[in-house]
Amino acid sequence: MNKYNETYLKLIRGSSKSSHKKRSLFSKKAKVTTTVVSLFCLVAAFCYFAPSNNYIISGDSISNQNSSSIRTNKQQQQQQQQQEFPLRCTKRNKTETQTCSRDYYPTKHNPTNQNSNVCPSYFRWIHEDLKPWREHGITKEMLEGARSTAHFKIVIVDGKLYVERYRKSFHTRDVFTLWSIVQLLRLYPGKLPDLELFFDCEDRPVIRLDKFQGPNASPPPLFGYCSDQSSLDIVFPDWSFWGWAEINIKPWNGILKDIKEGIEKTKWKDRVPYAYWKGNPTVAATRKDLLKCNVTSENDWKNHLYIQNWKKETHDGYKESNLGNQCTHRYKIYIEGISWSVSEKYILACDSMTLYVRPNYYDFFIRGMVPLQHYWPIRDDSKCTSLKFAVEWGNNHVDKAHAIGEAASKFMQEDLDMNNIYDYMFHLLNGYAKLLRFKPTIPLGAEELCSETMACDYKGTHRKFMEESMVMFPRDSNPCIIPPPYDSLTLQEVLERKANSTRQVEVWEDEYLLHKKNGQ
Repeated sequence: MNKYNETYLKLIRGSSKSSHKKRSLFSKKAKVTTTVVSLFCLVAAFCYFAPSNNYIISGDSISNQNSSSIRTNKQQQQQQQQQEFPLRCTKRNKTETQTCSRDYYPTKHNPTNQNSNVCPSYFRWIHEDLKPWREHGITKEMLEGARSTAHFKIVIVDGKLYVERYRKSFHTRDVFTLWSIVQLLRLYPGKLPDLELFFDCEDRPVIRLDKFQGPNASPPPLFGYCSDQSSLDIVFPDWSFWGWAEINIKPWNGILKDIKEGIEKTKWKDRVPYAYWKGNPTVAATRKDLLKCNVTSENDWKNHLYIQNWKKETHDGYKESNLGNQCTHRYKIYIEGISWSVSEKYILACDSMTLYVRPNYYDFFIRGMVPLQHYWPIRDDSKCTSLKFAVEWGNNHVDKAHAIGEAASKFMQEDLDMNNIYDYMFHLLNGYAKLLRFKPTIPLGAEELCSETMACDYKGTHRKFMEESMVMFPRDSNPCIIPPPYDSLTLQEVLERKANSTRQVEVWEDEYLLHKKNGQ
């Protein structure tokens, strides 16, 4: 047994002894795998993998070197010189109500810098997400069809945000989603047109495609965090970019800084040559199935898998959940939970090669990433052999594996920085507003939201994360320029390239397993 597995097994077994409630991660019935890959197999595998140097690069995958995240020193200095508008809480006691000031934050801003940068390629999917309403637009009646499952309705009129709440979400997903839109209005005051929309904060999409077929179909527009090929939900950046207070996950800017520092602690080639995953396996059968792929004293699947105990982490002050300290392995596993998982962006941000288990759902940015360029695809129906093959391939092609990890990390640091996230929100909401065929109006009894009415009543971590993620002044440039929609032929080519990349990996894997079975 190698030193990495000895250390891992001691850690897990020692942890098990300290708590009678913890279950073993290992199956006692695991089959023993002792076959050693012969030199011939390695040489043959190298021949199969040699073409992977030619990463698949299309208009949908190239990191946008002209994105708004790459700004000149002059522009940065000008922004630093702008007047800041920090949180101004005027409430003096519990009986008073915090209100939005009418003369504090600018209601309009004319930028001195004309932004000519083109947005990253994943912005093109905005056109696809809004396509179901492009021809006939969105009527008031269609909009009301989304009310039944929504957590809240927002209305923007004259640059001000109003909310009508229907039900509470899990944790403070709803609060930080609303906070994100308040910050967008601070970043681009007076630029968003009037609009009304409904938002669902659950994990899974709601609007089923098969219920709205034919030329006269009128699906209700509903915003959420993810969707799938069988749904019409409009994907929006999730709340955790502004912080997940309940489990002490910082806002995105702070997380990116921590992960970048974590990457620099250990050179890639010196990291543990195994795949790493830590999470809650109880939320989905596919995650429970993943645990069968854990390394044991009898069987080495090349994976170090850990169960995340959030109750214990909360009690211990999240000492073992610092995302910046989890870039210690050459490979990290992403696997969905109830649906898409917020862990996706944190895993991809490490420059470890992401082993991406075939997903059923997508969020707003993953469609701009490409297999073999940003991640390595993993089969969902044979995880253990697929993961083991991926790790062995990476350890035999270290430079190529590291390049895939670096490409994903660069995408997260640049194409998915907060500048681009806000610009994505702007273009999505702006495009949506243009489809409305009615005049948005403020509902009777709706609550006006601003940074002060949202943050001033909070204390502790919630208040801290709000202040850390708060926009302090208007951006002195326009949003990036959104790329045009895909034409049908180009979109088909993009999807086929991605599918072909995944199929190529599966062919390599099948040939590798065949050679191994034949003892070659």
